[in-house]
Amino acid sequence: MNAKEVLSELKWRNDRDLDNAIIHYVHRGAPNDEKAVPGIDIQGLESSFFATSEAMIPYHRIIRIEYDGEVIFERSRR
Repeated sequence: MNAKEVLSELKWRNDRDLDNAIIHYVHRGAPNDEKAVPGIDIQGLESSFFATSEAMIPYHRIIRIEYDGEVIFERSRR
């Protein structure tokens, strides 16, 4: 399952809630080139990115998704 599919599942499954997720993504210039956004801040899931009030973040930049403290998606860093 890719990052977009994981986020979609969290949004649409009745037993899950996107608000309980934390999405870690590559952000050049940030400490360790990584930032995190809570799922509650996600305003939309588009075809190639997810949107927050501050940015549009491409799915390929997602490196890890945590749900209720558990890592449910992780991509190896290059």
